[in-house]
Amino acid sequence: MLSHVEQKRLPYTAAQMFDLVAAVDKYKEFAPWCIASRINRWEGEDIFYADLVVGYKVFRERFSSKVVLEKEQESPHEIYIEYQKGPLKNLKNRWKFTDAEDGACVIDFSVEFEFKNVALQTLANMFFTEVVKRMVGAFETRAGEIYGASNDGQNT
Repeated sequence: MLSHVEQKRLPYTAAQMFDLVAAVDKYKEFAPWCIASRINRWEGEDIFYADLVVGYKVFRERFSSKVVLEKEQESPHEIYIEYQKGPLKNLKNRWKFTDAEDGACVIDFSVEFEFKNVALQTLANMFFTEVVKRMVGAFETRAGEIYGASNDGQNT
């Protein structure tokens, strides 16, 4: 199983970053290799089920996940993604957003997954670090496009 843990400080609020990551239906607009993304149904206000179609050249796969949103009145906010169906054996993804005193936020990101197909797992092993860095970087870039280059109180 592959896993990655990363912590990053960004000049946005925890609420801003939480909203950006929770908008799974928008991933197709900016996430690398994401061809389609949609939210299929909600269970109350804090749980939804979503599909992503990812592709690269001739490779194309659909993933279904359960997404649990934990948004506290005070920081931190957390998002848990649990794998439902698709080409994987397992997928767990967690985002935690904590406000810093200066108006920025600290993001704790973790992901672990394993493909059912040995050939895909071997390929994933070779490119895993680069793929994760590009995915996390895409969220940072998207935050800059939506909220501006820094959190100066004018972009909330």
